[in-house]
Amino acid sequence: MLIMGYGHTEGAIPENAILGLEDPDLNIESAFLAYGHTFSFFGRHSKFDVIMPYSTLDGTAQQFGKEVSREVSGMGDTKARISLNLLGAPALSFKEFADYKADVVIGVSLQVTIPTGQYDGSRLINLGANRWSIKPGIGISKSISKYTFELSADAEFYSTNDDFYGGITRKQEPIYSTQIHALYTFQRGMWLGLGATYFSGGEFFNNDIGADNRLSNLRLGATFALPFNKQNALRLYLNSGINTRYGTDFDAIGIAWQYNWAD
Repeated sequence: MLIMGYGHTEGAIPENAILGLEDPDLNIESAFLAYGHTFSFFGRHSKFDVIMPYSTLDGTAQQFGKEVSREVSGMGDTKARISLNLLGAPALSFKEFADYKADVVIGVSLQVTIPTGQYDGSRLINLGANRWSIKPGIGISKSISKYTFELSADAEFYSTNDDFYGGITRKQEPIYSTQIHALYTFQRGMWLGLGATYFSGGEFFNNDIGADNRLSNLRLGATFALPFNKQNALRLYLNSGINTRYGTDFDAIGIAWQYNWAD
């Protein structure tokens, strides 16, 4: 499958707050290109996908009581992921999949973030993070008639950024997250999903000095998928922070077009 999309985000880039950045009013316009390929791994349904964003950021904030601004464009960090279903969801042909009725599905995934994004160590806000990360996850879903209920959990581990703002060496503790979703299928390929994500952990250390900046946040979101035929579909999504102790205080909306090469 090939996916192209656009997203708008406004709000904060929270990881910079401990360096005196307050009241951020930032806007990010992003276009992204993604590719996914499904395959059989010992008879189990598996998938590889990669996403590459290009973004433009502009906005203002207060840094130590003085207004500062930033405008930058460039590539974001690339994300690649492999997923494998362990129970349920066997590998099927397109014709077999059309008649398949899902029940309980359990799967695992592993995502890697590659530091391909624009980065300038002399600036506090950038589009890339100048570090690698790895994110293992596990999920389970249960289908009942036209409803599907999903629960997943993952943990993201980060490498060190040795060129952070002001020559600082920045480390970050893992971020743990749990997601729950409820989906309603109107017809095959056309569905509406509502979900919630809870984040925790992720404290930063600048030159091995920590701060009380652990995440404890809840976000809500919705996605609507609208197929046009077997090969083309649109997805609309939006999400927002509901309870923010530190970080993830932003709103996002986007649209994506998906093209499938059907067998």
